[in-house]
Amino acid sequence: MSKIQHPAQDITLQLLSVAGEMYPFIKTGGLGDVVGSLPAVLGQHGIDTRTVLPGYPAVLRALSDQQETIRFDNVLGHAVTLREGWAQGRHLYVVDVPDLYARPGNPYLAPDGQPWADNGMRYAVLCRVAAMIGAGALADWKPDAVLSHDWHAGLVATYLKYMDAPTPPVAHVIHNLAFQGLFPRDMMGAFGLPDQAYDSGDVEFYGQIGFMKAALQVSHRLISVSPTYAEEIQTPEEGMGLDGILRSRANVLTGILNGIDLREWNPLTDPAVFFPYAVGDLAARRANKRVFQAEFGLPQDPDALLLGMVSRLTTQKGADLLAGLAPRLFEDNIQLAVVGTGDRDIMQSFTQLQGRYPKNCVCHMRYSETLGHRLHSAVDASLIPSRFEPCGLTQFHAMRYGSVPIAARVGGLSDTLVDANSAAVMEGVANGILFSPTTEDTMLLAIRRAQNLFRQKAVWARMQRNGALHDVSWDSKGAQYARLLMEMTGRRPVAREAENAIAPRRSDPMSSAPRTVRPAARMPRGRNGEQVSSILSFPRTGTHA
Repeated sequence: MSKIQHPAQDITLQLLSVAGEMYPFIKTGGLGDVVGSLPAVLGQHGIDTRTVLPGYPAVLRALSDQQETIRFDNVLGHAVTLREGWAQGRHLYVVDVPDLYARPGNPYLAPDGQPWADNGMRYAVLCRVAAMIGAGALADWKPDAVLSHDWHAGLVATYLKYMDAPTPPVAHVIHNLAFQGLFPRDMMGAFGLPDQAYDSGDVEFYGQIGFMKAALQVSHRLISVSPTYAEEIQTPEEGMGLDGILRSRANVLTGILNGIDLREWNPLTDPAVFFPYAVGDLAARRANKRVFQAEFGLPQDPDALLLGMVSRLTTQKGADLLAGLAPRLFEDNIQLAVVGTGDRDIMQSFTQLQGRYPKNCVCHMRYSETLGHRLHSAVDASLIPSRFEPCGLTQFHAMRYGSVPIAARVGGLSDTLVDANSAAVMEGVANGILFSPTTEDTMLLAIRRAQNLFRQKAVWARMQRNGALHDVSWDSKGAQYARLLMEMTGRRPVAREAENAIAPRRSDPMSSAPRTVRPAARMPRGRNGEQVSSILSFPRTGTHA
């Protein structure tokens, strides 16, 4: 196997990351993005990351330069082949068990939209194999620390705790506390857990086995994906029944915001963007609005406030509120584009809206990574009406591409957005519009406020520019992860000059925007067959995938 190349730093810590998904191989949300981005970021701090993933078909197809590292004849009743290899620069261990993972589509849900009946065993095997690697099952490599993600990897720390061998410490990342991995108590034997793990409270959660509960109870450090979310989940309102244990472990709980990969999210080089433009180039961005409107049959009106929503269409994301509110929006000169998949009833509501208001509403009821990028390059504002939001990446994508976020004041959204109240607008520091509580009426008021600001072109342009200036990268967040992991293992963090200095004020990207080297535009095809798109053809409606 070839070695990972890390810029300008020697490896000082070997890290095993464990997750149920990883972009760009398999992704259902922000979890996959974070798991896919962190290895390269941590490499800049002297941390070599190898990631354990389930052997989904998409992961096995992506794996190159692979070898069969080891076979386990019996892991919780399953024969396991552990494959090691590379996939798009990421060093992977893949748990190959066809009976558990060789299934198409969503990794967690059956075709009927319900969780796979054997999800407990599927992710217990993943955790067990990861723990065996952590305890030294491989002859040539053993991690110094483990980073486990969400409930799918929640049993790793518990398996390590009950092993008769020296084991590495575990930091567990809470991406979304609402998904906990709960299974019947009588699965203890099938999961290979000793009775002591239940009787001591390590895995017991209201009479069931809780994967997330186990991680919160046993892991050495806990990380939530934003500082505000770390506070929210310690309350009865947002703690999902786990607030007590989180309060008791507050001394090991840290909130670290997510970041995004600026190479993936660069409107100048993004193949999904029709008219590529430099970050902060607002004039060049307007052409994308016109061509987006044409592509989806909306009036090409520059004065119409074009709203976009790219999201899982669920109640958590507030999609039901937007569907109910939309007819009131269309009384004014407002257009709405929705991309995503989720609850059938919510999807049906948007499809009906499109039928009733074809000049105001367009929907693509399927997941599309490409259209998710393109939408942010075209819409004036991006809607994020989440009832709760651990961190959120949509606001980062929107700001990076010049769309103003209109978001609920929850979790990571409140950590990253400066509301356009009168003081912030006067000082020129606003980069979004926040509202609370998350209701139809408060969202309507926020959109009305956005419409008023949109008419004030200079104010709106300043808000767009502020979003482009906002640091949405992994730079500072990666340093926080690295420091936590180094401290957890008793190591000294790799010193970086910038961390000990006063943060510089970022320059305005317009001052150096490479306008003369903009790539050629990619023209779309209209509804009557004229040229619109050489990338992908998107129907105006979709079906539940």
